[in-house]
Amino acid sequence: MSQPPLQGLKVVDLTQALAGPTCTMYLGDLGADVIKIEKPGSGDVSRGYGPPFLDGESAYFLSVNRNKRSLTLDYTQPEGLRIFHRLIDGADVFINNLPRQSSLEKYGLSAEACLARNPRLIHVSITGYGRTGPYANRSGFDVVAQAMSGTMHATGEPDDPPMRFPVAMADITAGLYALISTLAALLVRERTGQGQAIDVSLLESQMSWLSYLAGSYFATGQPPAKLGNQHPTITPYQPFKAGDGKWLIIAAGSERLWQKLCQVLGADHLVAHPLYATNALRNQNRASLIPILEEYLARRPAAEWVELLNAAEIPAGPIYAVDEALNDPHVQARRLVIELEHPTVGLVKSLAFPAGLSATPPTYRLPPPRLGEHTDQVLAELGYDAAAIAALRGQGIV
Repeated sequence: MSQPPLQGLKVVDLTQALAGPTCTMYLGDLGADVIKIEKPGSGDVSRGYGPPFLDGESAYFLSVNRNKRSLTLDYTQPEGLRIFHRLIDGADVFINNLPRQSSLEKYGLSAEACLARNPRLIHVSITGYGRTGPYANRSGFDVVAQAMSGTMHATGEPDDPPMRFPVAMADITAGLYALISTLAALLVRERTGQGQAIDVSLLESQMSWLSYLAGSYFATGQPPAKLGNQHPTITPYQPFKAGDGKWLIIAAGSERLWQKLCQVLGADHLVAHPLYATNALRNQNRASLIPILEEYLARRPAAEWVELLNAAEIPAGPIYAVDEALNDPHVQARRLVIELEHPTVGLVKSLAFPAGLSATPPTYRLPPPRLGEHTDQVLAELGYDAAAIAALRGQGIV
């Protein structure tokens, strides 16, 4: 097997919680050596996000921190900051989520200062609102980004209050955009030899989910209505309850699929019905169409409908709970769930890198680190001997 694509790259990771750790975990999966800098004694704030905890380690932290080495470092002390700067000098990528530009400048960690030290560095900032603009100094959290993006207002049934997505979607999306931008910047560096600064915000990352909702507003000047599980421009494209009380999803996203759906349901008369013959008509007459489809779908259990619909090449599937999704035979066959042996917890399961690379696949080498687990190792690589490391530890610097 060939080497993973980012083998040999060094990433200095000064992030915590979810957005930054998502990015750096995937960089690690792709082969980079990720050094996670944590505060002595407490570490990444997500180490305390729980329960659940496994032998003192939070399930939250374990889910996004594999393939990293943990270095505890108090960089507010002069010697700690010197160590940090030495790491920056030898790094390919530095990722941080410090919310204040002033904090970066105070410790010589701003993009300008770091690129002056290391012109080949990719400097990545992930913040709530970005490094510029009137909100640049505000603290940001995922739920606030969801609220301000318009997506929370558009989520849920028409009479429901605003509804957040159950996972920190802005955080994860920001982590993915940081990953994409970092890979692009590394490619540019191969061509030019020069690093650059990357500025990622939770708000903009979340607003990218507006997609065609934004397009609809741009076209009409009207904010889209809240439709719950229904699609604003495709019908039928929503959940239905089957005869056994279980739910399935049907996505008849073209006229051909609509015709096939009518055939499978035994409702051929609906194909050319004057109220439902085209997608535009079905959208306009959704209120009368959906009860008709619900009546047909109540005649069989959900599993039978899923089998019949997929046999007819109509996109459909069961609506799973989390445990059902993770244990689906197709998901297992695709090896989405991986296991790593943790020194205290035992086997730790997490979700794999969600793409396959045929020649240079991701690798899963290190379990999520214990706090400061690799401090001595990283310092030794910087040239510190055992006595010097002990002195640093005695001063509370590591």
